[in-house]
Amino acid sequence: MQRREYIVATGSVVAGTALAGCIGGATGTLATQVTDQPGDISDFESCVVTVTEIRVKVASEGDGTETGTATEGDEESAEESYNIDDAEADLVELQNGETQLIDEQELDTGEYEYLKLAVSNVDATLNDGGDAEVNTPGDAPLKFNQSFEIREDTRTVFTADFTPVKQGQQNTYILQPVADGTEVSYEE
Repeated sequence: MQRREYIVATGSVVAGTALAGCIGGATGTLATQVTDQPGDISDFESCVVTVTEIRVKVASEGDGTETGTATEGDEESAEESYNIDDAEADLVELQNGETQLIDEQELDTGEYEYLKLAVSNVDATLNDGGDAEVNTPGDAPLKFNQSFEIREDTRTVFTADFTPVKQGQQNTYILQPVADGTEVSYEE
C-alpha cells in the first residue's frame, strides 16, 4: 500500500470511529443555578434577573488558529446554546449561600471550558423605592470561566455567582461574574 493510500485509509477509520462515538453517546445532566455574593446588592429592595439562554463551550486541544487565540466570532460559533423559559431569580434573595435552580439540560459527556448566561432583562428596585438601570457588560451574556465536566449518569451542578456593581454616581449598575464564588459539584 502506498503512503497516500495508507493515510486516506487511516483517516477514514479514525473519522468513522469518532462519528460512531457521537451516535448514541453517553450523556449527563447540567444543572445550572445562580447565587449572589455581596457586592452592591445591599442597595436593592429587589433585583430580578431574567435568564433566557445558557451557552457552553466544549473543551478542545486547539482552536485551529495560528496564534492559539480565538476571535469572538470563532468562540460564539463553537458554543452550544440552550434556550430556557425566562428563568427569573431575585438576587436579593440569593445571598449567604442561597441558590436557585434555573435550568437542567442533558449534555454529551466530556470537558467544557466555560458557561455563559444570556440575561434578557433586569427589573430592579432600590431600597429608597427608586429604579436602577442594571445591565451586563457590553450587553453580552455573562461569562463564567470555570471549566467543568459532564459525566455519564451524573448531575453536574454549576453555580454561577454574579452581583450588581455600581457604576459612577447615578443609579447604574453592571452585573459582574464573581469568579471565587462560582462552583461546580457532581452528584451521582
